[in-house]
Order: sequence, then C-alpha cells, then structure tokens
Amino acid sequence: MKRLFSVTVILLFFLFPGFVQAQQGWEPMNPNTTTKKFSTLLFLIDNYYMDTVNMPQLTEKAIVATLKDLDPHSVYISKKDVERANEPLVGSFEGVGITFQLFKDTILVIAPVPGGPSDKAGIMAGDKIIKVDGENAFGPKITNNWVMKHLRGKKGTKVLVSIYRKGVKGLLDFTIVRDIIPLKSLDAAFMLNKTTGYIKLNRFARQSVEEFNQAIDSLKRHGLKNLIFDLRGNSGGYLSTAQGIADEFLGPKKLIVYTEGAHSPRQNFYSSRTGNFENGKLIVLINDGSASASEIVSGALQDWDRAVLVGRRSFGKGLVQRPFRLPDGSVVRLTIARYHTPSGRWIQKPYNHGVDAYYRDLEERMKHGELIHPDSIHFPDSLKFHTASGRTVYGGGGIMPDIFVPWDSARYDMFYSELIRKGAFNTFVNDYLNNNRKKLHKKYPLIQNYIAKFNFSPSLFDIFLADARKAGVRIDTVALQRNKNFLKLQIKALIARDLFNQDAYFAVMAPMDHGIQKALDVMQNDAVFKKLKIQE
Repeated sequence: MKRLFSVTVILLFFLFPGFVQAQQGWEPMNPNTTTKKFSTLLFLIDNYYMDTVNMPQLTEKAIVATLKDLDPHSVYISKKDVERANEPLVGSFEGVGITFQLFKDTILVIAPVPGGPSDKAGIMAGDKIIKVDGENAFGPKITNNWVMKHLRGKKGTKVLVSIYRKGVKGLLDFTIVRDIIPLKSLDAAFMLNKTTGYIKLNRFARQSVEEFNQAIDSLKRHGLKNLIFDLRGNSGGYLSTAQGIADEFLGPKKLIVYTEGAHSPRQNFYSSRTGNFENGKLIVLINDGSASASEIVSGALQDWDRAVLVGRRSFGKGLVQRPFRLPDGSVVRLTIARYHTPSGRWIQKPYNHGVDAYYRDLEERMKHGELIHPDSIHFPDSLKFHTASGRTVYGGGGIMPDIFVPWDSARYDMFYSELIRKGAFNTFVNDYLNNNRKKLHKKYPLIQNYIAKFNFSPSLFDIFLADARKAGVRIDTVALQRNKNFLKLQIKALIARDLFNQDAYFAVMAPMDHGIQKALDVMQNDAVFKKLKIQE
C-alpha cells in the first residue's frame, strides 16, 4: 500500500452548486475601493438606515453575491452548515447508526450500521421507530430534518427509542448510546466472475484510499486479476485522495495531476513506489456525473494508457477549491487554481454564459444527441493532446471515454419514475420482507444462493402491480412489457440490499447494467487493449 504525499493545504475537488459570471479585467487591491469601502457601507447602514437591519444576514448575502461573480464552484457555507457540508468528505458523524427511510410518515429502519450503537442495542432491519425520547415519531411532521435533529447527537449521549416490531406485542424500548458513525465512500466491491472484480466509489473522502485497498485485498483473495472501477456519478472529493487512488494503479514517479493559479505556483503530484493494482486489466466507468476528482483519476489513467475508459463524457470540472474559515466560523470554499491532467489537458467546461447555462449543460448534451450518439461531440484541434503512447485525447469540457455507452433512455421512462415517486418499490419490498424475512434468510444464507435461485413468480409480480395501483400509479402497459424484466430485477436487488448489504444490490443489478456489461465485453477483447496500447 502506498503512502500519500503530504500537502501543505487541503484542496477540495467536489461538485457543489454555485454561481458563475466571468470576471472581466483585473485591478490591484486598493483598500479605498474595496475593504474600506465595504466596511464603511456596513457602518453607515448599521448607524443611519431608517430601520433596524440584520447585519450578519446582510453580510452573508453580500458574500454570496460576490462569489457569484467568480466561478460556479466558489461557495459560501454558513457556520451552522459547515459540519454537515464536511460530513461526506470527512467520512463520519455522531449519531445512532441506522440507515432509514420515511415510509408512510414513519421512520423505517432499513438496516443498523454493523457494529454501530443501534446494532449493539438490538435494533433490527424492518423495525419502525414510533417514539423518540417519549415524543411521537410519526405523522406529517416527520421529515429527514426531524429525524436528523432527534437521532443525531454528541458521542456518549443517550436517546430512548420505542420500536414497533412485527410479531411482537406492544412497543419495545431501547436506550441507544450515540457514537461516531463512519460514512462509507465505497458502495460496492465484489467479483463479477472468477477473475474480474468490481469496485464502485461514490466520492473521494478522507478514508477512501483505505477502503479501496481493503476492497482490493479482499477481491485478490477471491481471485482478482482484472478490475472494473466504477466512477459513474462520483462528483469528487479531496485532491489527496484522488492522488492516492490513482497511485494504486500507476508505477513510480508518474505525474498524476498538476495545479496552477495566479496566486498558486504550479504544483506537481506524482505516484510513489508501489501500488496495489499496478498489473492487470483495468476498465474505468465514467459518465456525465463523474466530476472533479473522478476526472483527475480517469484522466491520469487515460493519459498513461493504464486503463480503458468506458461510458460517456464526464462533467468537466477542472477547478481546485480550498476552504478558508471566516471569523464567525463560516467557510468560503474558494477556487484557487486550475488542475491539468498529465498530458496538459484542462477539462473545465465553459462557464462564461451564466449559472443557468452552466448547469443546463446536461440538458444541452441530451438535446444534441450526445448521450445517445458520440459522433455529435466535436473537439477543436486546439484542444488536442496525446497520451504516453501517442493516442489523441482532448481537453475542454470533460474526459471523453475510449468506448462509448449510450444512455438507456427507454428504461428510465415516466412509468418507472412514477413507481419510484409513489413509493411502489418500497411498499412492496417492506411488506414482503416483513412477512418473509426469516424464511428468506434460512433459504438463502449466502448472496450467491439468492442471486442464483430467487425468482419472481407471476403472482408475486401481480401483487407488486396491485400495490402500485393502490399508491396511485397509472400502469403503462407498453412500458410495463418493455421493462418488466428490469422492474423484477430492481425489486430483487432491493430485497437483496435489505437481506444482505449494499454489495448485494449492485451484484443483482449487474446483468442489466449496460456499462458493466459493456466493460465485461471489452475485458474479454484483447484486441481493444492492444489497439488502445493499454498497459496491463
């Protein structure tokens, strides 16, 4: 396992909503026209304005308005939101440790975090939380924010929950001692066949390199020779983590990324001595939701001809953020530099037409047919670069994959969306597991047994459709016939997630995941690796 290089500042690569307006021209900092001018204005408002004014709120609005004039990813985070904003990257929070969903105005436990406070207290999947510290925990008032407010809390504090459990008379009371709860950045890691493993990373958090290496070591014990690394929908994270993940695939002293800005001299980030997966076929899955740190990793692996990139053009974020703490504890995540791939590519998409245009980019890609046909994408010669072997790649507007996989628009139609929106899947899965959980555990002790042998009977699927109708879903018979197998697989996967773990969901869905299936086809085609001059 490699050690990460130490860096003097923590840089962030994360996709946050922001605002954009190209800054025209440059003038040196003059206190009389900047800081003194603004502080004088605030003084005048506070002392002479006709009404009383919330000065801290006014200052926050001024900060937000100022950042709007910079780039899409320089953002302000108020003091009260700082901790919550950092959770996905820091990788932990303090609370009771459950995965839950709001089901019919009730808190339904999907699963306790293994080894967490709720797990230790005896909370089980399928339990419904009826009271929290004596207060009713059901009805219209129950929102995600309500749950967070009542169940999260400082390590060592206690919370009393009253649980309804099917088959047990009355409510069960549990006292849970809150603790630090880890947030996993790795969604899944399992073997797709005897030699090919699959790892899906949802963000580049502080602990991601450790999680990744644990997954690699586990897969190696199960015969791992080749790897499909899924970065679809991964919107970014820490630069140091992106460096560390890329480092596991590359040989020593190879440039992974470099950053540069007006006030940030060029800084190069290299691979170190040994990596955990330097040898073996490697395919990286990307799409339009792969941004920032995902683009650093995929761009570096493409530039060094280490991996075949499969999927669709990535988001296109080539800007580096650094957090700066303000006097009241709030934070500004300020763009301080641009990052470039090893070949010199800057893959930031344009942001000089305003925030709406910037975030409508995906809609424009769809209109132009890019999500279906890669031929609709055209890069100018001025953005042409070359990989280590001399292959042509392009900068500007994201990372273009080597092998294109079109968006499956037919599958994710309005009928499927309505089934999700009306809670049809959750209703069926929860009711089915309430009645069959013990029997399923006994019949399918291992996920492999479940994947191979669990099948939907026509009568069971009819019950699902009946539940959907009760929930107000209009059954689209054409869409139903077109996607029936996919819908059945989705339900099977959701049951598997509850019975086993998150890995199980992705393992069940893999046969109908076009990206994974395309990657498996490419993995078996040595000619593709040879044509692209990919190092194995």
